[in-house]
Amino acid sequence: MNRTGRRRAVGGPERIGDVVEASILREVVLLGSTGSIGTQAIDVVRRNPQRFRVVALMGGGSRVDLLAAQALDLGVQAVGVAAASAAQDLQLAFFAEASRRGYRRGEFPVPKILAGPDAASEIAAWPCDIVLNGITGSVGLAPTLAALAAGRTVALANKESLVAGGPLVLDALGGDPDRLVPVDSEHSALAQCLRGGRRDEVRKLVLTASGGPFRGRRRDELAAVTPEQALAHPTWDMGPLVTINSATLMNKGLELIEAHLFFGVPYDDIEVVVHPQSLVHSMVEFTDGSTIAQVSPPDMRLPIALALGWPDRVAQAQPPMDWSRAQALTFEPLDEVAFPAVELARTAGRRGGTAPAVFNAANEEAVAAFLAGRLPFIRIVDLVAEVIAEHEVIDHPTVEEVFATERAARAAAGRLIRRETERDTV
Repeated sequence: MNRTGRRRAVGGPERIGDVVEASILREVVLLGSTGSIGTQAIDVVRRNPQRFRVVALMGGGSRVDLLAAQALDLGVQAVGVAAASAAQDLQLAFFAEASRRGYRRGEFPVPKILAGPDAASEIAAWPCDIVLNGITGSVGLAPTLAALAAGRTVALANKESLVAGGPLVLDALGGDPDRLVPVDSEHSALAQCLRGGRRDEVRKLVLTASGGPFRGRRRDELAAVTPEQALAHPTWDMGPLVTINSATLMNKGLELIEAHLFFGVPYDDIEVVVHPQSLVHSMVEFTDGSTIAQVSPPDMRLPIALALGWPDRVAQAQPPMDWSRAQALTFEPLDEVAFPAVELARTAGRRGGTAPAVFNAANEEAVAAFLAGRLPFIRIVDLVAEVIAEHEVIDHPTVEEVFATERAARAAAGRLIRRETERDTV
């Protein structure tokens, strides 16, 4: 993998940060380019053309106009869409976008178009230095494995890859953990903080949670929550699944499992605390009693840029904190009665094997049912717990067994949702 070299600026006094970057261009593949992570990653690339070049894109197929515009802007070699039926729509979108820009047919190169359920894995294996997986949901597992199998480094924003297929992903690294780089702000923060000491000096990882839109509410006050209320996150702008996961704190449960797998820290040594300002993105407590925190404004461009440039930083990835302004940083204990998702995740993680895959898949079904008005908000985590309780864990699953387990978990969640809907109707 290409690394960025550095040399000191010449002339004038030396100062901290007074460096000139001698860049080696990294070629990047973006999976989920039309989503929140993907569009912000493209912004990082555009502002750092000497550092990064995008060579291939992957989208879901619902925003082919944006995907075509991105491909023409970036001059990529290949574009993928998950829906086979979207291939023709994407081709038409290319010609429409080219016409809008004043091109005549033949004046612009049309990238190779890949479509269908295997397109993401094909794009993930495209020749490049680093693959940023910003796909939402467990469908991101197959392209993560395909990228690693092809020898690529993966910048992972798709936490479900590691949750559902943790042992498979770790095995695919081939003993080189540097080929898997976190993009989530919490895990990016932990990776930065862990540079402050040896692994045997780490006492505890501390994941911070904003608390979501319902911070401070009791469990009985969550019974009548609507999708509109749950989608109104106070800090972050994310897709619907991730936003609902933040409201239930299921995202912290997923991140707890992910932190264990990323950094090899036991579940008992990973803590979650509520930090409403979302400025401290996570912390590492060391055995001497010191705690190192990573602090920055809530903006995903910093962890994205750091993942693409890892282990080097990208200058001016985002504006820094304004320490001249008075502000408070507060921390609160997690209310595990109102928000039991984190402890449920810890239980699933300890069971290991296919249990985390069930945890993730059942949650995706429960969230979809909630958004469709078929399941109360307060029942999302409860339903996931019921599906996990019924599951017989497979300790060392194959890829096929992980996917089969997920299908079974979704079916089990669907049966419970239908039962609940029928009961409410009666």
